[in-house]
Amino acid sequence: MDVSLSQLGEMEAIEAGSYLAKYHLQHVASSPLSRAKFGARQVLARQPLEGSSATGNNDSNDIQIFEGFRELDRGAWCGLTLDEIGLDKMARFDACDESVTPAEGGESYPTLKTRVLAARDELLGMTDAGRACAVVSHLQVTRAVLSDALGMDANEMAGLKIATASVTCVDYSEDGEAAVVRFQSFKPECGLEDSKDG
Repeated sequence: MDVSLSQLGEMEAIEAGSYLAKYHLQHVASSPLSRAKFGARQVLARQPLEGSSATGNNDSNDIQIFEGFRELDRGAWCGLTLDEIGLDKMARFDACDESVTPAEGGESYPTLKTRVLAARDELLGMTDAGRACAVVSHLQVTRAVLSDALGMDANEMAGLKIATASVTCVDYSEDGEAAVVRFQSFKPECGLEDSKDG
């Protein structure tokens, strides 16, 4: 489901983009969903122009869209509350019980993690050694990348706490085999009210 950001979400994306302005990013990658593309445009618009300390606006054609960074497909569960899904079923889903994967195209965490890591590898393959990229995506996508970097199994992903509009930094070796988490779920302090996941 492609849900737009709230006004607070847009302000948080702008603040995250401002925080990332201090990094000279080779690529800004995004999920194809509108809320992620909005955030990616905020990051890209605040990047320094080549050979200058000024920032410039870049059009959306410059963000790199990766289908693999799309949020977890909840299939038949899309739009349902936790009570409607059921606590037991959700606990089994979080533990990677494939028998409770939602119908109508729903994904399990292992399926999601495989898809996300393939997109990450594609992005790393197009990134020069020593350069940085930003991926603007979603909660479960961030959990997939972070759990891999921390050596965690897919059934441990649901326990990772990730704040909305936060920044997580993972450094990869040149061959992409080794990862170091520099920080996770850092939220730039900008005086905004706390957001709540919906």
